[in-house]
Order: sequence, then structure tokens, then C-alpha cells
Amino acid sequence: MNIWDTLILDPMINALLYIYNFLGPTLGLAGAFGLAIIVFTILIRLITLPLTYKQQQSTQKMQGLQKDKEYIKIQEKYKNDKKKLQEEQMKLYQKKGINPFAGCVPTIIQLPIIFGLYGAIIRSLADSPSPLLQFSEHIYSSISSTIIPLDSQFLWMDLGQPERFPVPVLEGLPIIGDGIPVLAVIVIITSYLQTKLTVPPQPGSQGGGMTQMMGIYMPLLLGWFAYTLAAGLALYFVVSNTLAIAQALIMKRYRSEPEPQGKKKKVTQTGKNGGGKGKGKKLAAPNEAIEEPKQTGVLALLANAQASLIKRLSPPAESDVQGSNSNDSAKGQTDQSTPKKADAKGS
Repeated sequence: MNIWDTLILDPMINALLYIYNFLGPTLGLAGAFGLAIIVFTILIRLITLPLTYKQQQSTQKMQGLQKDKEYIKIQEKYKNDKKKLQEEQMKLYQKKGINPFAGCVPTIIQLPIIFGLYGAIIRSLADSPSPLLQFSEHIYSSISSTIIPLDSQFLWMDLGQPERFPVPVLEGLPIIGDGIPVLAVIVIITSYLQTKLTVPPQPGSQGGGMTQMMGIYMPLLLGWFAYTLAAGLALYFVVSNTLAIAQALIMKRYRSEPEPQGKKKKVTQTGKNGGGKGKGKKLAAPNEAIEEPKQTGVLALLANAQASLIKRLSPPAESDVQGSNSNDSAKGQTDQSTPKKADAKGS
């Protein structure tokens, strides 16, 4: 038993068996092993969610950096000196707290999962005595042996064989004579879309060349894996890429910074000595408030409610207190003079 089997292969095999045992023999669902791969993929995406979240943060920072004045200045200043440009860009990345290689990390981490899952699928779907004997060495004692052999059928495919969608009209033709590799095509498309959404463009940077190569070759590599290897692995690619695209779109939508509600009007200086018609607008007076756009609808109601609440909770101003005290003293003097007038009338 080696480290690869202990840390990667055995946990994946038994995780698939646990899920398969629950969905198939327990719930009686058809295509339980395909559903087990889908559930397993969702669990993998949840486990790697913190890493993906950091990748999305780095992506947004990189996209915002493209409009940064300092970044644009560096691009223009060192456009003819690539080495110096890369050095200055790396300094700017460190200053802004950006990792230019963050987009490649999740893709690289997928490789052990891909190879481990492929080994788990091939061993789990063994149907001859010798492979089944080897497979039994990887099963934990808590899993019942009655679930073996597993049902490898899911929709139109055998999960232990390369996926092909049979089309009788195409029989005899080269490449697609055995059927159309639907999952392989979907894997290439979804992998490319995922790369576009999660990996920002880095023109001229040190990691830009590597990122662009990964964005082109990785979808083709995964598509080749889906075309030539077991259909269960292609199913994992499709589900994983779809979840990654959905996650990227959600994070991009909810992490976008809201635009400011109102902007102050620009103030321009007039010509010399304030003269000249149409040469400029007058400067606002020091104590003159700059006019802002009026709020309407729900924003106006919220603003009025907030102002009313602040007015009630805030302590009274010193001038208001003095005015109140003077009113009270005047009222007291009036009350004192009233009895005197009444006494004078009586006398």
C-alpha cells in the first residue's frame, strides 16, 4: 500500500461506494453509479470552494488593475522593454496584493483528482475475477460486499468505457462511426468558458503567457481525456465545469461594487478676472451647498425616515436649550405678575 492509494485512491473509491450504496440499493434509483459521480463532484467543488473563492477575488483584482493609472503608465513607459515591464508589473502586483498565478492553481490541483477518480472508476467497475480481487483490497471494512459488482449503466453510456452517442446513420464513417462523443465536446466548450470567466487577461505580464497557454491547451487536454478514457471521468468534467461556471457568474454578480447613488456637480473656474461670457461657470460660494440630484421613490422615503430618526435621537442644540430656558423664564415672570394684577383689582 503506497501513499497515493492511501491519500487519494482509497478515499475516492470508498466515497463513491458509500454514495452508490445509498442511492442504489437503499433508495433504488436507476443509474446509481452515475448519480454517485455527480454527487461526488458536488462534494469536491464544496471542498475546494475556499480556493475557488480566493481565485475569484484575484480575478476581480486583476480585472480592476487593467484600468489602474499606475498600471497603464507602466505599460506605456516600458512597452519596448519586456524584461523591465515584467519586473515593474510584479512589483505592482506585490503592492496591490495580487497573485498573477492564482488562475492556474485550481486547474493544476484538478490533476490529482482527475487521475485518482479515473483509477477509482476503472477499479470500481471491474467485472472479471482478477481485477475484482485487486479492487477488494481498496474497500473499507464498513462497506458491504453485496453491492459488488456495480451497475455501470447511466443514460446511454457505459461509465467504464469511452462515451459515444450511437447514431445509426453515421456507422462506417471515420472517427464518428462508433457514435458522437457528446460529453467530450461539452467538456471542451465548458472548460473554455470556465477559463474565460475565472482567469483574467494578463497582457505582457510574467504569468500572462502561461495563463494563455493553460486557457488554450487545458480544454483540449480535458477533451482528449473525455474522448479516450472512461465515460465516468467525462461526466465528472461536465458537472465540475458547469458548477464552476455557475459559481463564477454568481460571485461576479454579487461581488460587483455598487455605483455611487449621486455625484456632485463639477465646478469650473471662469476666465481671467471673472470676465468673458460663456467661458466658464461661476465658482460656488464657500458656504453655498452644492446642489445634488434629488432622490425619488424608495430612496427618498428611506432618506426622510433616517433624517427624522436622527432628529429625534440627537440631543438638542445649545441655542435651542437657551431659547427654551428664556421662554420658561418669561412664562414664569408672566405667571408671577398675574396674581399681582389680581390683588390690585381686589383692592
